[in-house]
Amino acid sequence: MTTISHGDKRKSEIVRACRELYQTMSFKDITIKEISEYTSFSRPSIYNYFATKESIFLEIFREEYARWCDDMDGIVKKYSKLSVKSFADKLAQTLENRPVLLKLLSMNLYDLEESCSLDDLTVFKQEYKRALDTVECLLAVYFPRMSKSARNQFIYIFFPFMFGLYPYANVTQKQKEAMISAGIKFPTKRVYDFAYQTIFSLLNNQGVK
Repeated sequence: MTTISHGDKRKSEIVRACRELYQTMSFKDITIKEISEYTSFSRPSIYNYFATKESIFLEIFREEYARWCDDMDGIVKKYSKLSVKSFADKLAQTLENRPVLLKLLSMNLYDLEESCSLDDLTVFKQEYKRALDTVECLLAVYFPRMSKSARNQFIYIFFPFMFGLYPYANVTQKQKEAMISAGIKFPTKRVYDFAYQTIFSLLNNQGVK
């Protein structure tokens, strides 16, 4: 049985508080002071565990990638074979279930990576690498005739595509009004819809059966 240290428990409480604040507040409005008021910690106490607000958010980001990878691992454990349509469905659903990951990707990634320590960024990138490897593993399992270069092409189109998923699927009222005034027909689709269509199209364009 794994024993969780007192320090890890306190770090988890800080991260959990930041997660909850992020549901209703923007990244720029959340401060260490706000987090301290949401927990039992003083501001100096929080700095014992995280050097900056960005370090806390980067830990949330790392957790999100880990949970996404766990979701994808679950696909392999449950299904021995998948058609292109079924694969697109399953992978798209994993992203539908990860709004925090997609929100951080589209809105805060650059600021987080620039403002955190190299050590923290390296730990985060290790989880990011796991995500890259997991998607490639899925492709290799379900489409064994797909070449290594084709899998890499899929990955380096699909991962940048993920940056735009959240804002396209979560249009604000102000954005809607502006687009209507500008004569733009805005999409009314979920993350799942955009992801499914893109995954299916990428595989189809590569002739995957």
